[in-house]
Amino acid sequence: MPELATLLDQLIGTSPPADDPTGRATFDALNVLRLIRNIIDHQIVTHTAQLDELGVAQKVGSTTKKLLIEMGHAPAPADRIMRGVDGLPTLPALARHAADGRLSAEVLDAIVRGMNHIEKRCPGRLSDDDKGSYEFKLIGQALSGSTPTEIRKHALALGNTLADAADAGVPAADDSSLNTVTAHTTDAGRIDIRADLTQTIGEKFLAMIDERSCPRPEPDGADDRRTAEQRRADAFELILDQAALGATIDSIGSPRTQLTLTIPATGVNPAELPWTGCVSHATAKRLSCDGSLTEFVLDGEGVPLQMGHTHRLFPTHLRKAVIVRDKCCVKCGAPPSHTQVHHIQHWVDGGPTDLDNGCLLCQRCHTQVHHHGWEIVMGFDRHPWLVPPATIDPHRRPLPAYNRRTMQLDDAA
Repeated sequence: MPELATLLDQLIGTSPPADDPTGRATFDALNVLRLIRNIIDHQIVTHTAQLDELGVAQKVGSTTKKLLIEMGHAPAPADRIMRGVDGLPTLPALARHAADGRLSAEVLDAIVRGMNHIEKRCPGRLSDDDKGSYEFKLIGQALSGSTPTEIRKHALALGNTLADAADAGVPAADDSSLNTVTAHTTDAGRIDIRADLTQTIGEKFLAMIDERSCPRPEPDGADDRRTAEQRRADAFELILDQAALGATIDSIGSPRTQLTLTIPATGVNPAELPWTGCVSHATAKRLSCDGSLTEFVLDGEGVPLQMGHTHRLFPTHLRKAVIVRDKCCVKCGAPPSHTQVHHIQHWVDGGPTDLDNGCLLCQRCHTQVHHHGWEIVMGFDRHPWLVPPATIDPHRRPLPAYNRRTMQLDDAA
């Protein structure tokens, strides 16, 4: 396209204003360049969409994303471009704002990803009217000056509100069946580790990494010479070393998590974790089952109205007592070191922290109890019994704990 080649030559020859003592001309030029950059980013998306529709990359056994990378785009921008290719055709209002350069590529990507999240959290098909309403809400946030992170956080809250209202199964952010961790050796002999995990696991990881990656003075008193990435890598190694040491000592009484949960007093928005943002009501309940949890109740301006004390749930002597009684995960038989202590009556609903209200559950079974219809009741024998969902047993007949599977209800009676 000759006009694009001409524009390129003009941009290459552009220089800052020579006589600009106040900086006004330079500021105005910078603002115009910002709009040009936004428009060019949008044109890259529209041209990529056409290339993808023509199947150019597929004809040579490749993908459009790989073609973008071969052209010189870094992998992360290539991912962002492809999300725009997939998302913008279904978001007409956002496409109009993208075309005139008012929104940056990063903001556009935050809205596209936010809308994807909202649609995934909706239990049924999102109507066109509702979709348009959420689209305008996120665009309004962008035009008011919100950052991409703030936009995605708002979209996360909207999606969690949808999921909580519907109470329709386990959301993707809490679905442990989607968890993956991969590790492979690179050509340089290094290990490339990648993970796709639930929000709760990510919160634990980020909290532990942050706590252990603070800058430390060098031996000569100088500032820490490590980059932030290097400090996090050292922190990761420290976590592995501490885990290896912890496996050799009696730590069964230690809490599983140490998290801070903020709860709006109005109840309009979901509760939030510091690193990964708002959580569903079901996740908040599950987190409160086993760990150190500090609750902050916030007013409309984000000021704490009430700060709960840190509750160390199921301390050492109680956890040991639960282990003596249950011996393993009451559902699948996983060893005690792999389990959490589950509150049969949720702690946030007033359930007591005592032997008759706790049982051992591994992480996978814990999620099934909270999200997949399984229930646990305490029998007259002071042992936990599992009640399967109707999809597994229409009569919902109670099953004894794993270590007592040879028992029948008649025996207990």
